[in-house]
Amino acid sequence: MTEPATKPARRMRELLAEDGIVVSPGVYDGYSVRMVEKMGFRTACTTGAGLANSRMGVPDVGIMGLTDNLEACRMMARSVSIPVMADADTGYGNAIAVYHTIERFEEAGLAGVNIEDQVSPKRCGHMTGKDVIDMREMARKIEAACDARKDDDFIVLARTDAIAVEGIEGAIRRARLYAAAGADLIFADAIGGEEQIKRLVDASPVPVSVNMGFGIRNRPTTPLIPVKRLEALGVKRVTLPRMLPAAALMAMENALSILKGAMESGEVADHPDLLYGIDDIWALMGQPEIKAMEQRYADLDAIALPEDRAAS
Repeated sequence: MTEPATKPARRMRELLAEDGIVVSPGVYDGYSVRMVEKMGFRTACTTGAGLANSRMGVPDVGIMGLTDNLEACRMMARSVSIPVMADADTGYGNAIAVYHTIERFEEAGLAGVNIEDQVSPKRCGHMTGKDVIDMREMARKIEAACDARKDDDFIVLARTDAIAVEGIEGAIRRARLYAAAGADLIFADAIGGEEQIKRLVDASPVPVSVNMGFGIRNRPTTPLIPVKRLEALGVKRVTLPRMLPAAALMAMENALSILKGAMESGEVADHPDLLYGIDDIWALMGQPEIKAMEQRYADLDAIALPEDRAAS
């Protein structure tokens, strides 16, 4: 009998327990999550901003609700063998709503979720105009999240956006409280740089996750820091939620621009350097495996029919 595959949450716990830093690219659809797995990354995280942008065509300002987020995350988690953690925003309400949210994401096959302490409606952590709830209220939300999970391996990551409102001191104070409430990981969004990261790592009773955003492009808030340097600072996990959506947007704009040029010139534009071929897409999506299954189940001659028995 084949041994059951390790559950996503258990596998994520194992990765976090290993030496070294865990790198988790952000995903927002079937293409991106399968590409992360194909390229050898051992885990992925969903990007709430990427989902709100790509699925609904709206900015990350709290418009996307639980149902839209959950269904997208469910489909991505079931598409790959690597563990996927989800961005559950503020948990969609009070502590009772968080309890319900955790139940749904665990049932959907995610390895864990982020819950943040912003007021509702939330906004992207790198936008201006953020505010945070009372840290005691957030602590209760974390308690509810921990109580809701059926599997203790399911990871509850507490995100704080307090740096923009209360500074690094406020974020550290919240991190300590959230860890005491049961959070497995701490994440302070829009953190200012190496000095603040080191302070948070040294002060946090649980491992720290850092958001490197675009990964290979700088931004005005958290500066780009090499993964090896983050590891040296004691960071356990780094996420790159904006990299793949931004890369896809750049590629789409380039392709459409070339198409418009070809339309105007009347010439053929053949760019295998810019576009995946159909065989590449089929391979990424598992088409060869589906074809093999089709052939197996279409083989009717291999089925032994029961012998006809004449009535006695």
